[in-house]
Amino acid sequence: MAENNPNQTALIRLKNFINQQIIGQEVLLERMLIALLADGHILVEGAPGLAKTRAINVLSKGIEGDFHRVQFTPDLLPADLTGTEIYRPQQGSFEFQKGPLFHNLILADEINRSPAKVQAALLEAMAERQITVGSATYRLPALFMVMATQNPIEQEGTYPLPEAQLDRFLLHIKIDYPNAEHEKTILHLARDEAKTAAKPAQSIEKLSQQTLFNARQEVLNLHMADSLEDYLLQIVLATRNPGVYGDDLAAWLRYGASPRASIALDRCARARAWLGQRDFVGPEDIQAMAFDVLRHRLILSYEAEAEGITSDYFIQQLIARIAVP
Repeated sequence: MAENNPNQTALIRLKNFINQQIIGQEVLLERMLIALLADGHILVEGAPGLAKTRAINVLSKGIEGDFHRVQFTPDLLPADLTGTEIYRPQQGSFEFQKGPLFHNLILADEINRSPAKVQAALLEAMAERQITVGSATYRLPALFMVMATQNPIEQEGTYPLPEAQLDRFLLHIKIDYPNAEHEKTILHLARDEAKTAAKPAQSIEKLSQQTLFNARQEVLNLHMADSLEDYLLQIVLATRNPGVYGDDLAAWLRYGASPRASIALDRCARARAWLGQRDFVGPEDIQAMAFDVLRHRLILSYEAEAEGITSDYFIQQLIARIAVP
């Protein structure tokens, strides 16, 4: 339990710290911590003003490391992310100037505003954890997480991420507006922050990177029964052969999830159980994470789109039809 586990205690303290400053987005905050524990990257989709930037900014204040925000625009170049060789006339040589990707936490704001070559530069760094410029290769920090955002409202002048690149994201999180109670709390919080702008912001003992790395090992060692592992694989494999569970499911889907989905679902289900202070993974952990792990890895058929079927509805139907061990 958390009281006997200093790593778990530190993560729960960080979670409580973030929850005090981000209201009404509990799922997003939990998924951010799960991504940290699973060593992956997240794509967040939501309307403007839903605290996406604030969330990762607050998270960075509670973690030992640095944070950098990059606003993606149509004129952004790959070198603006990776860095470039700068000529130093005094030495008569070139020196590599590191770009923003060499920070620990990266916010790629409105990633679909930039063309494919910029998106590819970011996604290559995410996958390979390194950057190659010319003949030199530079390793990225051991703690490296990208949170990319998309605005689903206005798509004119955007460059949608191809499905193969979407697969690089551990999770695709969709967030919505807060309810009336939460919005009232947000109103009070914003007013209090405006009144105390001159005072130092609320602080927390920062989570060390070593504590996070130790927690990742504990997550990997968390117990998952063989029957649950088979259940997890059944869900992913069913996206490749949905006809087993119904002709309607087969008609709705063109392509299923890759093995990356199995790996992601395993790690995220373990992280969720660990954050919940449990010693084992339950079916509810797999079911809860299946939506964020799978929704961006499925390609629906034209028939499904014509009928208004969404990826989330497809996943919901799939889970309902697969027997829980």
